[in-house]
Amino acid sequence: MRRRAGTPQRPPWAGPLGLYHPGRSWLHRTGPGPKALGLAVLGVGVLVVTGAWASVGLLATTALLATSARLPLRSTARSLGPVLVTALLVGAYQWWARGPATAVEVAADLVTLVVAATLVTATTPADRLLDAIGRAARPARHLGLRPELVALAVGLMLRTVPELVRTSTEVRDAARARGLEREPRAVLVPAAVRAVGRARATGEALAARGLAE
Repeated sequence: MRRRAGTPQRPPWAGPLGLYHPGRSWLHRTGPGPKALGLAVLGVGVLVVTGAWASVGLLATTALLATSARLPLRSTARSLGPVLVTALLVGAYQWWARGPATAVEVAADLVTLVVAATLVTATTPADRLLDAIGRAARPARHLGLRPELVALAVGLMLRTVPELVRTSTEVRDAARARGLEREPRAVLVPAAVRAVGRARATGEALAARGLAE
């Protein structure tokens, strides 16, 4: 069925790794280095600080930072939907196995880290983020690793995740159009074939440019 002219098309879910939104907030103006350092400090804090109330406090602080970045609420919440569902499932299991306090702590910590990582990618252009990764990877030269290849690998990951999601969405829509949306093979097999084909094409492109070694 054709989409009516003038009807805006909803963008596909890009996941927490593909959410850059231009803006003028203080987080947008902050360089990628300080934001990456803050993310690392937060990660250590999540591991060191224990207790349900402390985890909820870290989550609330991260949510306030997200609010200050003035990100689009609908698209950001949509991208975090699968993470929230995962956190609920993990929290439910922890509630059953270890009690409500542990459940709240584990679920809150998971959401906190994902939201914080989303803030970094959502407020940092990909080229600046990759440049910062390349600079941070310079000491890896002593181990025989080329910093530009490290940055390239991260860039490919950031680009691949939204593409895989888009592919899965297209395959699921095609299966639904044939009345096979409840047939796992009609979704998993085409998605896997297309993912492998994309990986091979990417590898061939890198080899053609001498970057496969």
